[in-house]
Amino acid sequence: MIEQKPLRGIRVIDLSRVLAGPFCAMNLADLGAEVIKVEMPGRGDDSRGYAPRIPNSDDSGYYYSVNRGKQSVTIDLRKAAGAELMLDLARHCDVVVENFSPGTMERFGLGWERLRAAHPRVILCSISGFGQTGPMAAAPAYDIVAQALGGTMSITGQPGGEPTRCGVSIGDLAAALYGVIAILAALRERDLSGAGRHLDIAMLDCQVAWLEDALARYSATGMVPQPIGSRHPSITPFQHFRAADGYFVAGCGNESIWGRFCDAIGRGELKDDARFAANQIRTANHAALDSILQAHFGAHPRDHWLARLEAANVPCAPIATVAEVARNPHLEQREMILRAGHPAFDGLIVPGSPLKTAGVSARPDTHAPALGEHTEAVLARILGYDAARIAELRAQQII
Repeated sequence: MIEQKPLRGIRVIDLSRVLAGPFCAMNLADLGAEVIKVEMPGRGDDSRGYAPRIPNSDDSGYYYSVNRGKQSVTIDLRKAAGAELMLDLARHCDVVVENFSPGTMERFGLGWERLRAAHPRVILCSISGFGQTGPMAAAPAYDIVAQALGGTMSITGQPGGEPTRCGVSIGDLAAALYGVIAILAALRERDLSGAGRHLDIAMLDCQVAWLEDALARYSATGMVPQPIGSRHPSITPFQHFRAADGYFVAGCGNESIWGRFCDAIGRGELKDDARFAANQIRTANHAALDSILQAHFGAHPRDHWLARLEAANVPCAPIATVAEVARNPHLEQREMILRAGHPAFDGLIVPGSPLKTAGVSARPDTHAPALGEHTEAVLARILGYDAARIAELRAQQII
């Protein structure tokens, strides 16, 4: 297999912190881009202080999980000389990623117009809660705010229960991935036009884009979608079940699978029950079917049912804990469970990259940088600064 990364030769400045921006830039690094993370001297990314602490060190596992494969440079952007230094770096880069509140880059003297004047081919990706325009642009936001206002929390959880935040930060992660898509598209457009772009990615926009069929159901029926647990609103059965010793899921996306499902669990008569004759009818009668199936599955252990369903080629799986995910041999073979390159603790696990190409082997760099680890090397290599100039910047507390 060849080892090749498609973004080799692309240089990215990552001005972002915490999750949405760092996750976006990390995926670019996984694809081969050189990512230079610019952090505040002495403090760094806020997430460096987040739990959990990595054993034998003061490093944050949170920070490590979304900043692998980057170089860390410390620059105080609040100072005019720091902004000028950042502008000099930007002249040698292809992409700048930031997730400050709208207007912050302008206050630093690094807004789009100034970046574009310095480097017409640069691409600026701005990720924010509500976007660079609109009446809410200046409002503060976190992942939970985007999930709430974007409708996600209103359709997540058990029927009649309290609104529930998704177990992963999909407000941040959705914006990060749309940021990656937008950057890749802008790089392609730049190949044709020669000009950079200012990309405006809003967490709220991305949550609305991920409402899937909820908007269609609301507009077509006039009924406001509600939380329905693990059940699918349009496909039945498609949910979790409780066996004698644990939970599993199964889904019947068409009539052929439904028939195999019934035979596999020893309830072939359900195929002939008028209440369950077709998917739309089963969905209308989901409560009656659920009562039958839940009582039936409680009679045997989870592995008993999964073996039968797997033999019948019915989509199914145990509801795995994070510990079980970490030990999954399929994920290990797919290089999705990786040992992080931490100098003091070799037991740290991080996810691999899901961006794979047939015939290509390209493992991501799993080392996340110490604060300012690469400051001198980057300034010397990219800007040609000598030791005296770097010492002067340190004395002025610019870096």
